[in-house]
Amino acid sequence: MLRRAFVLIFTLFTLSPSFSQKPHNDNAAEILLKLKKLNFLGTVLYVAAHPDDENTRLIAYMSKEKLARTAYLSLTRGDGGQNLVGPEIREGLGIIRTQELLAARRIDGGEQFFTRANDFGYSKSTEETQKTWNREQILEDVVWVYRNFKPDVIITRFPPDERAGHGHHTTSAIFAAEAFDMAANKDHYPQHLEFTETWQPKRLYMNTGPWWSPDIDENTPGVITVDIGGYNTLLGTSYSELAALSRSQHKSQGFGSTGSRGSRFEFLEHEKGAKAEKDIFEGIDTSWKRVEGGAKIEKMISDIIKNYKPTQPAASVESLLRVRDEITLLSNEHWKNVKIKEIDEIVKSMLGLYLEAKADDYAVAPGSKVKIDVEAINRSAIPVKLERVSFDHLKDTLMANNLADNQLFEFESSVTIPTDWKYSQPYWLREKGTLGTYKVDNLALRGKPENPSTMDVTFAVDVAGHKLLYTSPLIYKWNDPVEGEQYRPFEIIPTVVASIPESVYIFNGEASKNITVIVKSGADNVSGQLKLDLPKDWDVNPATVALTLAKKGDEISFTFEVTPPKGEVVTEIRAVVTIGDKVFDQNLQTIEYDHIPTQIFLTKASAKAVKMNISKYGSTIGYIQGAGDAVPASLREIGYEVTEIAENDISPVSVEAYDAIILGIRALNTNERSDYYMPILLDYVEKGGTLIIQYNTSHRLKTEKIAPYELKLSRDRVAEEDAPVEVLKPKHPVMNTPNEITKSDFNNWVQERGLYFPNEWSSEFEAILSSHDEGEEAKEGGLLVAKYGKGYYVYSGYSWFRELPAGVPGAYKLFANLVSLGNNPSDKPSKTQ
Repeated sequence: MLRRAFVLIFTLFTLSPSFSQKPHNDNAAEILLKLKKLNFLGTVLYVAAHPDDENTRLIAYMSKEKLARTAYLSLTRGDGGQNLVGPEIREGLGIIRTQELLAARRIDGGEQFFTRANDFGYSKSTEETQKTWNREQILEDVVWVYRNFKPDVIITRFPPDERAGHGHHTTSAIFAAEAFDMAANKDHYPQHLEFTETWQPKRLYMNTGPWWSPDIDENTPGVITVDIGGYNTLLGTSYSELAALSRSQHKSQGFGSTGSRGSRFEFLEHEKGAKAEKDIFEGIDTSWKRVEGGAKIEKMISDIIKNYKPTQPAASVESLLRVRDEITLLSNEHWKNVKIKEIDEIVKSMLGLYLEAKADDYAVAPGSKVKIDVEAINRSAIPVKLERVSFDHLKDTLMANNLADNQLFEFESSVTIPTDWKYSQPYWLREKGTLGTYKVDNLALRGKPENPSTMDVTFAVDVAGHKLLYTSPLIYKWNDPVEGEQYRPFEIIPTVVASIPESVYIFNGEASKNITVIVKSGADNVSGQLKLDLPKDWDVNPATVALTLAKKGDEISFTFEVTPPKGEVVTEIRAVVTIGDKVFDQNLQTIEYDHIPTQIFLTKASAKAVKMNISKYGSTIGYIQGAGDAVPASLREIGYEVTEIAENDISPVSVEAYDAIILGIRALNTNERSDYYMPILLDYVEKGGTLIIQYNTSHRLKTEKIAPYELKLSRDRVAEEDAPVEVLKPKHPVMNTPNEITKSDFNNWVQERGLYFPNEWSSEFEAILSSHDEGEEAKEGGLLVAKYGKGYYVYSGYSWFRELPAGVPGAYKLFANLVSLGNNPSDKPSKTQ
């Protein structure tokens, strides 16, 4: 049983290409580098808290120079961060950042792992983090990764104390150290041992630097110094240049990096285990001698490297296959499987072997038939025979086709997707978790960066008398007239999905509201019933409607009149489609960006319904997007006419059309023309306009003209969403006009109060609110208002971009008051006077 389970788990903890990428064969130089890597039997694991915490310079160096098997364990997927490339937050952002990490690893050569920890937002203490994450579950996941990846060396990014600056950071270092001993103790998480074995890493070091130790340099006693600036002649780049390309994949976080050349030092400080003097692998046998029976293998590989001909890589295939034969005789299951997998990929590249299976559609529903085009070609003189192609467990196609040099072999097949196959939902989102922990009961999935491919296509080939298996994911590809050949994963989707266009509907007073539902078919010939599910005291007309969709991909929309009950209430609207005895209540979300493969995920086909009494002054808003947020849609829900203004359309004349202008989150960090248009906007305020600027960071501001008076941004934030809020100016119009703001309006906020508050401002500003996390001093810079000329300037670090799309009633009322500043008809001056 242990052997079978080991093989299963091994396949989950070995690097494989992303299943939405084009099949890749290494070039002759890359093949040589991987041949050299065959003779290094050492493993290093980098551990930190979030995507983008990893040191890509060290990962690239360990993978491409030391030739160690290298991986990054990110405890979270970064769900609680901000997004500079689009409006996705929470789960959608976590999916983006997961794929950004995988893109980074494809460049720097590392592998990628995760735990079940959910990034619940900024945390100021490890105590809060460990409690919210569920300490035992996340610590178990770290131990699980250690036991399966079997690292000789652990390197942490952060110190295990407050110097790390974030509760998640600190906790990642604490868990890395605790798991160091626990992984070797069979009494800890004994349920693992049915599938894997205990493991004791040799040493744990912290990747220190001037952030933690300001005076550190290459001469500091007891610190290992690593020059990661070396040049790799086979790759034609330095490790620091390679690392910059890798780090630049974190585009959602604005981490584009410029490569550097020359010596660059990284510093490693001892934390646990055996100390090393100069080299992180000191005292660890990284040769084939560490494996019983492996001594002769090292020489065989060295001879292949010595005789390797870059212009004829295939000339080394048969020698390499003899090495493979020797490795299959070893008793060490771990290194046997790692090195056989490496050899098989090298052989594939040496042969120029291209194996691909393409579906005729990118997504189908269970029960659907899929046509598949299969392509195979051997681009070498080595005899290769294709003996079988298996489509998961659904169909085997036996053959005995000789793949002659550069002769394309193609055939068509088809399979029917079983009706019990699961939808293509990221595995960590399939079940409802907690604020801090995703629910993943399947042990084999824990640690994995993404789902296994929807359908594996296995090619059984005979290469010079050796039987090899190559598995490729079934993919969908097409030709874009601009971008050329494009790939995306093959997915399983519901028979029908429904969407409600807005995430929040505001019912102001007793008035009814029309709500549209869009239904899209995932299969042919769909007929059923659609209804809006709401509490009984809400009136919905019609109660149900019949729907028929003839073809897959067809859409139809229906409108329901919804009347709210009396009183203020917050509830959920659900769109539910019934087909026979089956219920469908999910919406299909698609994430498309150029730097990552297209992703889909399923959410509930629902929206929040908020019944409240809200007033506003003014009617027209100009919105200048920054990093991207959903605030404009929220403002339209309370009756504002919102125009999203492009940077190039901002002029002294154009801004006069609006009662208020709002800058989206981080607009002054991301908009290149900020320095041009801020004087225009300040002039607009001086003439009587209302300008609201949402949070920015002090790092990489595109302009110094952020306010009419002195204002200094800081890193102050209030991370606890239920932190107490004190009203400093209870008689100010912001707190009274046109909506009276009370203590209850600060209830039920989500994730945080706000971030990057100013901490210094001139006397012209009035601080309206004060808030603070437990045990900290008051932060009064979250909402600052100043009269400037005839108008109002507002700077606010409160998280409107989270609270408004989440349907928080008090946030709507307070934000309506901000927009209403200077727009009260009884005292509003003319902007042209």
